[in-house]
Amino acid sequence: MQIKSLKIMAGLILMTGIVSCNNQAAGDKSTTDTTGNAGGDKTEAAPSAWVAIFDGVSQKGWHGYNKQPGELKNWMIEDSSLVCLGAAADAHGGDIITDKTYTDFELTWDWKVTKGANSGVMYHVVEDTAYQAPYETGPEYQVIDDIGFPDKLEEWQKAGADYAMHNSNDRKKLKPAGEWNSSKIIFNKGHVEHWLNGEKIVDFQAWDAEWTKKKEEGKWKDYPGYGTAKTGHIALQDHGNKVYYRNIMIREL
Repeated sequence: MQIKSLKIMAGLILMTGIVSCNNQAAGDKSTTDTTGNAGGDKTEAAPSAWVAIFDGVSQKGWHGYNKQPGELKNWMIEDSSLVCLGAAADAHGGDIITDKTYTDFELTWDWKVTKGANSGVMYHVVEDTAYQAPYETGPEYQVIDDIGFPDKLEEWQKAGADYAMHNSNDRKKLKPAGEWNSSKIIFNKGHVEHWLNGEKIVDFQAWDAEWTKKKEEGKWKDYPGYGTAKTGHIALQDHGNKVYYRNIMIREL
């Protein structure tokens, strides 16, 4: 009789343990986030894959600003580079833009200039016949020969600057005309970074009070469309000089 009681008691203890474990497992499952975060927090969407927006062999994906698709006579392919021949007499008429538009992104590219050359990379460009050129709407990462340019340059005109808005800092290391530089623009929900040869040289917040003050008091006070678009084309500027671009890559954020 005593042995039978002990067996019954042991069985009850075993059943209690099994139920307890099952309840704990069920509780764990209900609070486990399938994304891998404790507490069920959702992760932000991962950035998209890197995409080449210049394939190194053709002008596919690009067209002249406010122009129909077709051969870009003032741009050519040379040694896997997209080369501006400098056919434009000034900053109008020769710029090219991506067929696609972008919002938040990370853009990287290599570039080199000939002696004294001037160009630029713009983003959030609005294509519309109301505008003569991309710079009227698109903020610009300045591409220029700081040393060999024939005229005196203000800091806001120099390579890597957010043209006519934000100067580069003292971490800037620019390679001279004829040598390749590597650049990057990050635009993420209004936060903007310019990188040059591995160093972050510009950092600002678009559309905040400081940005608005700079726009309203500076070069862009007479350009109401400047910097207001949150989505737009990437543009390469023909400012009348020969400039080389290659390895142009983007990933959307």
